[in-house]
Amino acid sequence: MPARLAFALLLAPSLAVALPWDGTYRLSSESDCAAGAGLLRIEDNVLHGLESTCRMTEPVDVLDLGATLYVMACEGEGQEWTERAMLMRAAEGDAIFLMWRGYAFRYESCAAPEEAAPEEAAPAD
Repeated sequence: MPARLAFALLLAPSLAVALPWDGTYRLSSESDCAAGAGLLRIEDNVLHGLESTCRMTEPVDVLDLGATLYVMACEGEGQEWTERAMLMRAAEGDAIFLMWRGYAFRYESCAAPEEAAPEEAAPAD
């Protein structure tokens, strides 16, 4: 078997695996996951924001942090630019941190259950 084919077969299973960051996240507490409003989505190495899309390239695992550093090749509003960004899981809840341009943004996952509303008392007979 040629070396190239063997190498491709070794990589193939890993290509189908979802990234640990894949998902849909609320940009703010007012974001409506059901309506698809105010959301950030990460899928297939692409971050989809409100008015921009960034290809997540050149991933580097940040040892002992459970984080990944990316080169983000972005486009939106008629512009193209490149940035560095790091993604990391939050310690509490189903959320991620996105470190970008000197700031850390916390985004709650839409997969996380909504906070349950207090149950109303049943009427007395």
